[in-house]
Amino acid sequence: MKVKINRNAAKELKKMLESDEAEGKMIRIHISHMHGDHAHYGISFDTPGEHDEVVKTDKDIDIILDTREELLDGIWIQYFYVDNEGFVITNPSKGGHHHL
Repeated sequence: MKVKINRNAAKELKKMLESDEAEGKMIRIHISHMHGDHAHYGISFDTPGEHDEVVKTDKDIDIILDTREELLDGIWIQYFYVDNEGFVITNPSKGGHHHL
């Protein structure tokens, strides 16, 4: 499975991982709900389970993905500081997006 992260998202995810809530956990990207051929994504703290893959990114952040969810493979995690500040997770190859 593959994950891309932009520089801003890496900065914000690292801040999240420094919180007390994240202690001993990693970032998980999950599908919050689906309609038809696209998904909406969410971010949470978790530990890897039986059906998970820990994907190493080029920004030194490991992301947990459920290997049973094909719409997670190839996601792009971005963070924008202008307009509506927040995360945007997309999957350009499979459709799907979510603004957090």
